[in-house]
Amino acid sequence: MSSSEDDVPLVRANGRAKAAPNAKSPVTNGDVDPGVSIRFGAVQDKDVKMEDADSARSAGKRKSRGSIDQKKSYAEPESSEEEDKPLSKRRRTSVKHEDPESDDDVPLALNGRKLPKASETAIGEESDSDVPIERKLSAQKKKIEQQASKDARTARKPAPKKETKPAAAAKKQTNGVKKEPTDDKSAIKKVKAQSATPKKGKANVKAESEDAEEKDEDEEEEYKWWEDPTKGDGTKKWATLEHSGVVFPPPYEPLPKNVKLKYNGVPVTLHPDAEEVAGFFGGMLNSTHNVDNPVFQKNFFADFKDIIKKTGGAKDAQGNKVDIKDFTKCDFKPIFEFYDAQRAEKRNQPAAEKKRLKAEKDEQEAQYQFCIWDGRKQKVGNFRVEPPSLFRGRGEHPKTGHVKTRVLPEQITINIGKEATVPPPPAGHSWKEVKHDQEGTWLAMWQENINGNYKYVMLAANSDVKGQSDYKKFEKARELKKYIDKIRKDYQKALKHDLMVERQKATAVYLIDQFALRAGNEKGEDEAETVGCCSLKYENISLKPPNTVVFDFLGKDSIRFYDEVQVDAQVFKNLKIFKKAPKKNGDEVFDRLTTSALNKHLQNYMTGLTAKVFRTYNASFTMSNLLKEMKATGTIAEKVKAYNDANRKVAILCNHKRTVTAGHANQMEKLGERIKGMRYQKWRFKQQMLDLEPTLKKKKGASFFERDEDLTLEWVKEHQAFLLEEQTQKIKKKFEKDNEKRVADGEKEMKTSELNERLDAVKDMEKKFNKENKSGKVEAEGKGPTVEKLEAAITKLDQRVETMSLQAQDKEDNKEVALGTSKINYIDPRLTVVFSKKFNVPIEKFFSKALREKFEWAIKSVEQDWEF
Repeated sequence: MSSSEDDVPLVRANGRAKAAPNAKSPVTNGDVDPGVSIRFGAVQDKDVKMEDADSARSAGKRKSRGSIDQKKSYAEPESSEEEDKPLSKRRRTSVKHEDPESDDDVPLALNGRKLPKASETAIGEESDSDVPIERKLSAQKKKIEQQASKDARTARKPAPKKETKPAAAAKKQTNGVKKEPTDDKSAIKKVKAQSATPKKGKANVKAESEDAEEKDEDEEEEYKWWEDPTKGDGTKKWATLEHSGVVFPPPYEPLPKNVKLKYNGVPVTLHPDAEEVAGFFGGMLNSTHNVDNPVFQKNFFADFKDIIKKTGGAKDAQGNKVDIKDFTKCDFKPIFEFYDAQRAEKRNQPAAEKKRLKAEKDEQEAQYQFCIWDGRKQKVGNFRVEPPSLFRGRGEHPKTGHVKTRVLPEQITINIGKEATVPPPPAGHSWKEVKHDQEGTWLAMWQENINGNYKYVMLAANSDVKGQSDYKKFEKARELKKYIDKIRKDYQKALKHDLMVERQKATAVYLIDQFALRAGNEKGEDEAETVGCCSLKYENISLKPPNTVVFDFLGKDSIRFYDEVQVDAQVFKNLKIFKKAPKKNGDEVFDRLTTSALNKHLQNYMTGLTAKVFRTYNASFTMSNLLKEMKATGTIAEKVKAYNDANRKVAILCNHKRTVTAGHANQMEKLGERIKGMRYQKWRFKQQMLDLEPTLKKKKGASFFERDEDLTLEWVKEHQAFLLEEQTQKIKKKFEKDNEKRVADGEKEMKTSELNERLDAVKDMEKKFNKENKSGKVEAEGKGPTVEKLEAAITKLDQRVETMSLQAQDKEDNKEVALGTSKINYIDPRLTVVFSKKFNVPIEKFFSKALREKFEWAIKSVEQDWEF
């Protein structure tokens, strides 16, 4: 056998590292299993010290893809000769200099190093109430993974052959689907309207045809594309396509002559193009998050000065040129006040006027809202061209504040059928290009000027094309069930591979699978610094022995991803190796890996498998298992909470997190106030019972009739003022609605005196409250009040308080968990439908109208016994 250094494996088999006698092993340390987040807290400044055993190696450091002086390489890492060499050859020159901290085969006490104390490696005791839900879910996660392995083996077994029987006469489908002969490329199934009535005479037929003509033309035969999964498998997406193009934003309307930007206190006149840009900034002065941002200010002012220069400069009232060169001397307040007044005026428009304007807009845009796709009417999503404005971006975007210029027809490419009529561009303009791309699902596109990204006009979320895309996504995740056990077995084995590239690949797949990290793509210098697994930088990972890893980076949409997790011992050791000196801040941890290389590796297991599919699979499979064990009982609200609890577990296990919204505290306060309001009403009902039957105080006890301590007289008065205002608004809205109806019926509008008469009820209500506050007693209200009626009202209020308290608790529990992200994007919607049908909860409790349209295929395609 050759004794060359190339044959020396990275991990030797001649011994294992010995742990401190009292130290807990990673497996038994607490009750946390690898793969589950253990806590949230501040990032430790100090990382594990990891220096190369041979510092002379620093000269041969491999720079990260993000290094400034190094050109980006998009070649597959497998093609590199250096990467094909054993890692052992690159990482050390001799056995003597092995780093005990990075090799588990070398005793920890070598080279005079002391063993760590148990107290240094222990996580620490916590009371049960302080244990995060992540830790409580660890055992459940392990159980779900074991079930996944079992299901995968079952799924790969060939289905038993069924005896072929002579085809019986085709029966009529209960759902109205007419079954047609199919070959390997199955024909599209359509719902045929079957008439169950006897034949009619000519007169009846004529009458029915006239009725049919009067029906809305939107009504078509229902098309159940999900019953034909082969539809759309090819690259050709459509045969015929007709549409009306796009809607452009209205032209700029110059400001009134008395509204001007002030520079150094002097009102200045600008060209309309420059004035429009000034209006972009002036109109959003209330958005302090943006306008107070120095980067936003700098980028805006640079563009603003350029456009002033191009349009002839700024002038004062006498026509003298004004040199605008200092941002701090610009006063945009007059512009803001003008636009703010316009917004207020629009908000305060009568309901009838708002309705009329909306109807007018809908009528003008009606032709753009739908297209004819392969002969079927489909709703178009974003048919409006984005108006010019200031770019905001997400997170700390370096281009925030730059001017998004107006998009002209000359920048827009139209995609349409060859035989269709090309929609005419606005007068005096022409389209950039007209294409007939049958492989594309877009109707129009253009390139925006900020990042050079292409914007597309696509079909709406509830269209067949979008539905098919969702369907295929979840079917792909279902297919992963067959291979997940093999993938997990392989990456566990490859965690100790001799080649660095293979170790990095296995470690990355482990992190993506276990912690739902996104794969991550390389970002340009002019993009927000967001990262994923493959693009993690040295500073994004901190290591705490024995096996705790802290992730801290900006993920998708510039949302901070911070988590402290426990990993397998080998993964921890690999991350140490990947971070070894001479690597430093800015260098990539996975410097031998790209997202494309990772996805290429995954496709060896399954066609179309990418890192993205793991998130969908893990979320859906976890939810599927939770549903099987669930026994939701009680009221609808309790069942909905049970579903949300399961959804929350999925979101936590799959790391679907979000930042707490700015309005969360305010929303919780409002919910709390509503609950307090109902408790106050309960107290009023009890006082009314005493008014009817004073002897009840002895029967039920004085404490029953006391007001809750937090319902102070000061709070009561504030709440009463709120109730008075609420009642006033209700009366006004009812008055407006009644007037609208009278006008529609050709009657005269009611006079303001009628409104004032109705508002007298509010005055009476105010007098009653004042009297109650003075006397501490409440007179019985309503028609024929009785103690029994009041007790029934109290019972109803108790139920409402309980339901709202459940909702409040649910909302608070979910403030950092992206339930919507899980439910809409990662959990197969058919599982939500299964829950709805299994526990008899209306689907409206989980999906809004828009989502019910988007997931129509899921709602109509499964019953309660369906399994993911």
